[in-house]
Order: sequence, then C-alpha cells, then structure tokens
Amino acid sequence: MLSKIKKYITENTGILIRLDDIAENMNWDLMEKSESLFEKYQIKPILGVIPNNKDNDLLSYPKKDNFWEQVRKWKDKGWEISMHGSTHVYDKNTKNDDYFGYGGDSEFCGHSLEIQTLKIKEGIKKFNDEKIEIRSFFAPNHTYDKNTFYALKNSGINEIIDGYGLMPYSENDIKFIPQLFYKLIALPFGIQSTQIHLNYWAEKDFNIFKKFIEKNSNKIITYQEALNKINNNYKLINPFIKKILQLKRLIKK
Repeated sequence: MLSKIKKYITENTGILIRLDDIAENMNWDLMEKSESLFEKYQIKPILGVIPNNKDNDLLSYPKKDNFWEQVRKWKDKGWEISMHGSTHVYDKNTKNDDYFGYGGDSEFCGHSLEIQTLKIKEGIKKFNDEKIEIRSFFAPNHTYDKNTFYALKNSGINEIIDGYGLMPYSENDIKFIPQLFYKLIALPFGIQSTQIHLNYWAEKDFNIFKKFIEKNSNKIITYQEALNKINNNYKLINPFIKKILQLKRLIKK
C-alpha cells in the first residue's frame, strides 16, 4: 500500500517552467543563460510570448532583430510557445472583479467581448504571420473575466496557464494549468507552473534559479505532460487554495 501511495505521489508531482514577458525587447543576456541551462537539463519550458509588445517598460530593454526566427527555433526544440496577452498594455483596472480575484490592472478584464476578441485575434494573427502555431494563453497580471474566456474559445484557444489548484483541471470547456506562487516553490504533491520574469532579475536571482533547477530537475515536466495530468477530482479544494493564497498576499501588503 505504501509503495502505491509513493508511486501515485511521484506520478502526480511536477513543475512546469513558465517564462513570462518574452518579447523582442527583453533581458537577452539572462535569456541566453537560461537557454543553456535548459539544454543542460533537457528542459522544455513554456514561453509566454507577447505578440505585439507595446509595453513601455519592456521596450526599454535591448531589442533582438531576429526575434521571430529565434521563437521558431525554440518551437523546433519542442518548447511550448504560448500567447501572453497581445500588447501587454494595461488599460483597465479590475477592482478585484477579475475571475481569479487577483485585482489590479488588466489588458483584458473589463472590456467588452468584442474588444477582447479583437485583442486576442490580433495576437493570434501575428503568430500565424510568423508561421508559429499556438494553443495556449495566459493574461498579463493573471486578470480575466468571463468575456476573456469566451473570446479565447471563439478564437480557437481553450488552454490557460493560470488558476488555483493542486492539479490541472477543466472548467467550462477550458483546460487550466495552475500557477500558484510568485517565488520558486516545489510542492511535495501536485502539478503547477512557475512564474518567471527574467527581465526583472539580477545575476543573484538567476543563480537562485539555477540552484532550483539543479535540485528539482527530476520534477520538471513538459507542457504536454502537464495537460495529460488533468484531474477534476481535486477541484473541490481549489477554492480553499485560492483563499489561502489571497490571505497570504493581503498579509504581505
């Protein structure tokens, strides 16, 4: 019995490495170091690519002229390319009315279905023009409303790397891969994705990341492996996880 429990825990524990804010303008020095690290440990991360970046903060970083060629190379390596918003420009405030209750500014939440659909389709068009097929999405600042989900499904996307839970789950015809923590944390059970912003890192942050990879490389999984672990049996505890994490964020404030 004990061996079966251990086997179940091992088979249902994993970390998906998710990098946010991948765009023409970014911290390319750390991106190149990360790529070497991934190759060393045969890691296939998910990259949140901003298709039409207009974020002034990000535009201040060095620009890579052959960016889309680089994205295609990552895709050819088996790395998952995900759509991370459209322009990454916040033009609404959710007032804590967003679907996951994160609150704060948003590129999508609060807009009409028509506007959100236009934003998403403009992003998809850029990927299509660059001959890069995508199947997943995650919004800047974790902010969605029901119109965001309708717009995504109407545009052919039904996989989101966000949400609360111990395991990937499905809801309203959308597959969710949980993203729980701002910091690098390896849970003793469950499937989750990281949230990594290389652009805001110093060298010491990368070294912490490197040590995390070295320690947990046997737990790191691919995006497809995460999708294969969709399990709605744990959905009943998702609201409790949400409350705990929200309370933790309030205490930090």
